[in-house]
Amino acid sequence: MSLSRREWLKSASLFSGLAVLTGAASIGKLSAEEVRKFNPRPFNTPVRLGSNENPYGPSAIVRKAMLDNFDLGCRYPWAYNGPLREMVAKREGVSPDHIVLVAGSTEGLKITGITFAGKGEEIISGLPTFLSMMEYAKIWGADINWVPLDKNMDYDLEEIEKRVSPKTKLVFLCNPNNPTGKLLPAQKVMDFCDKVSEKTMVFSDEAYYDYIEDPNYPSMVELVKKGKNVIVSRTLSKVYGLAGIRLGYLVAKPEIAAKLNDRVVANTNVMAIEAGKAALKDDEFYRFSLQKNLEARKMIESTLDQLGLEYLPSQANFVFFHAKQDVRKLAEKMSAKGIIIGRPFPPFDDWCRISTGTIEEVAFFNKALMETFA
Repeated sequence: MSLSRREWLKSASLFSGLAVLTGAASIGKLSAEEVRKFNPRPFNTPVRLGSNENPYGPSAIVRKAMLDNFDLGCRYPWAYNGPLREMVAKREGVSPDHIVLVAGSTEGLKITGITFAGKGEEIISGLPTFLSMMEYAKIWGADINWVPLDKNMDYDLEEIEKRVSPKTKLVFLCNPNNPTGKLLPAQKVMDFCDKVSEKTMVFSDEAYYDYIEDPNYPSMVELVKKGKNVIVSRTLSKVYGLAGIRLGYLVAKPEIAAKLNDRVVANTNVMAIEAGKAALKDDEFYRFSLQKNLEARKMIESTLDQLGLEYLPSQANFVFFHAKQDVRKLAEKMSAKGIIIGRPFPPFDDWCRISTGTIEEVAFFNKALMETFA
């Protein structure tokens, strides 16, 4: 982006100005120009609010870039990904040899898991969290040392650190965590990653980093810059609205990045490269995406407040709330009303993760939830 996330958040009144928004009526509908530029998905049932997808995008700028370069579809992508790698490196404040481009950050998680944890070796992770790395590593014979979240439903960093042993080849963190949406205290997680990276590899999944409301919250990329054994993953699926395009990246020191690059399987594609280059320049869509996410999240939280249902403070594009019933039963009830919600996340089977959608979708969800809990 030409305007950095931090610069924009520091100068914008977005988060303080929208904090009082609680309902669709106070937010209003999109103008025809906003619909053209930001491409909200059409309202259809069932309304799918179970996968943390951005309901907007690809933006008009991104769509044009893809169409303008469609004739490059006959070419292999490796001749075209250099400029995107340079853009990402500049955005993260590192040299291009720190960057690994992948077909969605999930590929980055998977190749990291099998690169650093083979048969009989170990990954330590909190539970529940995003599982792609661990499930894939298990297929190749790695052991997973699960550490339950603490009483506050946060990663238990102290317990994780205690469990690190010579067998441990990687520690996985998702921050903000999925499905809780919670953010670890900045200095605490920085100190943890710094210390543990002296013993083993640390992986920081930052898929939802752009939604963090504190403009001074650090990325673990700062430790990568210091040469630590830390790998950071990012995605263009969320705030940039490119989940179906499949584009993400890893940030690691050059010798680690080179090792991971050798394991990349899917690679990016030419259209994804062009989409990524355009998306990283599209400041207007970036701002709009964050604004609409916050509006939708406030609407959901307002309804949960009215119903007296507990929820966690989210720093992502979803809300994790206490449904007071098995989420599978709630899913059946909501499905009958035309809404798909998140899957169970053991051991919190009576908690529900609901993604933010368009204002219309969230209003539809809120009405259905009010009826269900009436």
